Amino acid sequence: MSREVSARGSITLPAPAWHVPRRARTFLFKASLAIIYGFMLLPIVIVVGAAVNAGEYLTFPPQGFSLRWFVRFFESGPFVRAFVFSLRLGALTTLSSTLIGTLAALYLVRHASRYREALRMFMVSPLLFPAILTGVALLIYYYGLGMGGGSYAGLLIGHVLVTVPYVFLAVTTTLYNFDRTLEEAARSLGASRAKTFFLVTLPIIKGGIFSGAIFSFIVSFDQFPISLLLKGVGTIPLPIQLYDYLRFSFDPTAAAVSTISILLAVAVVLVTERFVGLESLYWRTGR
Repeated sequence: MSREVSARGSITLPAPAWHVPRRARTFLFKASLAIIYGFMLLPIVIVVGAAVNAGEYLTFPPQGFSLRWFVRFFESGPFVRAFVFSLRLGALTTLSSTLIGTLAALYLVRHASRYREALRMFMVSPLLFPAILTGVALLIYYYGLGMGGGSYAGLLIGHVLVTVPYVFLAVTTTLYNFDRTLEEAARSLGASRAKTFFLVTLPIIKGGIFSGAIFSFIVSFDQFPISLLLKGVGTIPLPIQLYDYLRFSFDPTAAAVSTISILLAVAVVLVTERFVGLESLYWRTGR
């Protein structure tokens, strides 16, 4: 590559021959984003399209438009019972994991010192192992305690175990970027520790709490490996019921069930936006 000497004696390098204009770079960037988002949304489009298929089999593209498979879902006793059970299980899992994860995050950031990193690794360890291994370990542990398999308590513990890390990480992030001078100001004005927490700390970290709770509910509602190993009679979540149904039937009812799960996740986000505001779920990584 040749060099040119300017009038002031400095050496300037000519623009490389492969230089891409800014407009072309912008176009390539937007095209890449469109491809990525399209790749991520394509399975959802296929599932929804198969759910409204007028044909008798689970195929895509649909052979006409029909909502009869949604009607069949709501007329199916096993599916409705599994759906209601998953809602109850997900709600209780969310409450439990939110409480445990928030308390653990507060202790880690505010009080833990010597064993902080060990506690952090312990809390996030369920994310490091496949859920199927966690389920097998819990199943062996339950039998070792004489609990057996298929209890509601055992299933709930398994769901809480794999959802607590989401709350823990979300709340920890907000606490690390928390301005402690706000609490000090409240204490200097005469507020007790409890009053300071509920009136100052909790409103500020609620974004992390709600975001962790949303992830907990969605992960619990769609949890398959843990539910498959720890389910029992009368404790069958919706993903397991769908799995059993697909073993013997292959009609669009399965796609309708999946579509309802997708709509439920969207509804959770919309309700959060309505009553909390998604902007409160965002936090800065620095100040």
